[in-house]
Order: sequence, then structure tokens, then C-alpha cells
Amino acid sequence: MSRSTVSGLAAERTTLAWTRTSFALLANGALLAIKDLHGAAGPAALIPAVLAAVVASGTYVIALQRQQTLQHPIPARITPRRQVYIIGFAVLLLTVVTAFAQLV
Repeated sequence: MSRSTVSGLAAERTTLAWTRTSFALLANGALLAIKDLHGAAGPAALIPAVLAAVVASGTYVIALQRQQTLQHPIPARITPRRQVYIIGFAVLLLTVVTAFAQLV
């Protein structure tokens, strides 16, 4: 395989991984919204679902940025360290908020 083919496959795998993560977070938010849709807890019960949608949107934006980065000649530093930390923190926050919402 040529270097451009390998680079193209890396970009595709990266985009698929980030998009899959975004979709999983969005599905989590949808399930939380459906669960709390018929509850009498009020609009505050939808906070975990809204947070999941925001995190999913952010993850998708990062996926698009990573795809653009890998479409061009590969830069010297391509590690998405900051993005991974941001999404990791957001997922932890979503987990805590969801757990707290289930206890209340």
C-alpha cells in the first residue's frame, strides 16, 4: 500500500471511531430523555439528556476536525491529547450527573 492509501485509511478509521463515540453519547441522551419524558420531575430531569446531546455534538465536531487534519499531509504531531481529555472529562461529568439524577 502506498503512504497516501495508509493515510486515507487512518483518517477513515479515526473519523469512524469519533463518530461512533458521538453516536453512543447521543443514544445515551435519547434514552435518558425518553425515560424522563413522562416523569413528573419537571424540566430539571432532562439535564442529563441535554448534557449528553451537547457532549455528542462536541465529539462530532472533534471528529470532523480530526478528519480534516488527517486528510492533508500528516503533521508532525497528530495526537489528539487535548480532545481526548475534554471528551473523557465530559463523559465522566455526564456519568456523575446521570447517577445523581437517578438518586434524586
